Amino acid sequence: MAPVDAELVGRCLLVVEDDYLVASDLASTLQEYGAEVIGPVGTVEGALALIDEEGENLAAAVLDINLHGERAFGIADVLNARHVPFVFVTGYSAGSIPTPYADHPRCDKPVDMRQLVRVLRELTAAGWPD
Repeated sequence: MAPVDAELVGRCLLVVEDDYLVASDLASTLQEYGAEVIGPVGTVEGALALIDEEGENLAAAVLDINLHGERAFGIADVLNARHVPFVFVTGYSAGSIPTPYADHPRCDKPVDMRQLVRVLRELTAAGWPD
């Protein structure tokens, strides 16, 4: 259970994950920490539509790399262009992530939720009062 002084209050986070159980767990945990969760969504097309829809509201995103066999790097490109930080949540090793995305944070599956919350807090900390 999240602390009373939830660490992600006010952050609008996009969750992109194609496994229903993982997506549900991510979304509910992030909400427990105070985040407003957009999604979860499990396709590249769906994620891009939500990014267009939510635009300036997004504080950060959580991206699975493999979405039903399609890679999420196109989503990463759009997020980069909009200056929206993101973290990969994946079973892929760091060495298998292409160079343009290698500097982005990565959390291994199965996800350590405390680690993910810490990463998201760091990604969204600029401009947020503590």
